[in-house]
Amino acid sequence: MNPLIPIMVILPIACALLLNLLHGKDKTIKTLAIMVGVVLPIIPLMTSFGIHYFGGYAPLIDDPTIAQGLPTSITDSALNLFHPAITYAFASAQQLFIFILGIVAFFAIFTSLSETKRVSGVYTFLMFMGTASITAILLSDDIFNLYVFFEIAALAQVGIILCSGIERNYETALKYMILGSIAAPMLLLGIALLLGLTGNVNITDIIYSLKHGLIDPYNPLLLMSCGLILFGWLYGSGLPPFHTIKSAVYSKALPHGAALLQAFSVFTFVALGIIIIRIFSYLPLTQWAIIFFSLLAMVLGITMALMQTDFKRIIGFLAVGELGYIGLGLGMGTAFGITAGLFQAVNEAIITSFLFIGFGTILYKTGISDTNKLGGLLVENPWVAGLVLIAGFAMAGVPPFNAFQSKLQLVQASISAGFPELGILMVLLSIITFMTFVKVFYTIYLRPRPKDLEIINEKIPKATIISMVAFLVICLVLGLFPHLATDNLAQLAQGLV
Repeated sequence: MNPLIPIMVILPIACALLLNLLHGKDKTIKTLAIMVGVVLPIIPLMTSFGIHYFGGYAPLIDDPTIAQGLPTSITDSALNLFHPAITYAFASAQQLFIFILGIVAFFAIFTSLSETKRVSGVYTFLMFMGTASITAILLSDDIFNLYVFFEIAALAQVGIILCSGIERNYETALKYMILGSIAAPMLLLGIALLLGLTGNVNITDIIYSLKHGLIDPYNPLLLMSCGLILFGWLYGSGLPPFHTIKSAVYSKALPHGAALLQAFSVFTFVALGIIIIRIFSYLPLTQWAIIFFSLLAMVLGITMALMQTDFKRIIGFLAVGELGYIGLGLGMGTAFGITAGLFQAVNEAIITSFLFIGFGTILYKTGISDTNKLGGLLVENPWVAGLVLIAGFAMAGVPPFNAFQSKLQLVQASISAGFPELGILMVLLSIITFMTFVKVFYTIYLRPRPKDLEIINEKIPKATIISMVAFLVICLVLGLFPHLATDNLAQLAQGLV
């Protein structure tokens, strides 16, 4: 067992609890938050691959998705008995995901400490707690433990919205909680059905039972479990029918909070999507369901973005639409397609954070997010406007940035998998995404400035600019050297196939 694996979850939780106790001590909160934030992306790079389990017997390593580069464990023949261990599995794909999550979390926290007039220990507590929860979801090979952190992450997201102070944020938080009170129990019921049928909540043991005929793979209760878990996946990631509330969640959070929230959505999408593929890939309907909801998210996301006047809602809907590219990669079911989809997930987490923080400078300077009331802001901070423009180019898939590589790979994968129509649709929607962004950029920065527009903050904090430059560097590095990500993801993709 590797003791550093649980540290990736324990450290942000411990920091979150301590920051909550230190509420009101601004200097101490800033110092501690930045120190732990710096460490978050470093720990996965220092941790060797392996498994860590708490209690019970060592989990069976029979599934290549988990077994890549991991030591062989002792097999327990009584697979029909309840597996009492909480298991974390850490391989190359998890390393990349948790590293990127740590990067986004650090810069979101770093920016929040500079842009807010008074540092809130509660707000920082929620950001760290949410980060810990998503890390646990990415690591967990125990589906009930995953559910527990799924719920904690949802509560942390609600708290981040409540701390924003934006008008009608309480209404959005309440709606998200009400929908969660429906979706989360359905996810739990799906897990309970798996437990009842297999005697286990350990994902690897469940897969072993299916592969070796210990349970009927076409049992109606198992099919119902698949549908319920799929529904929980839609809620957690923000795919239709939850795309409207998810974009509202982004718009009612502060920009740095929204940057982190969308990273939570992306990695929840990936983690639950991988589990659905691992357990239910033998059902053709699973593949088509993933493709259907992904296409629906892409079309509805861009359509709804075109109808908005609030730039936060526009970015929120575009972020939901970009999730569809990830889903198409997973739904294709080929190693190339899955690798490209997971690469797109990494890129979206970075680029959308870049956009949220970039456009957040407009909100910081003017206090306005309605594009009808904005204009002529290029002269205020041309360098920041240039960074925002680059972020939009990156989202649309313009070379040499990272999303160009992942979207190009997705198009190539769709053609090689026999779905050229998906490739054409992805290209068309990317063009529309670019046009939508250009329209917003022109409205905010280039058109004549309204006479009644006032600047409430003249100077943008250096931390915000540093964060934007850092995201730009990452976009360029992954765009020029995509193998840095795809090499880590290919093993997971091959295992899933």
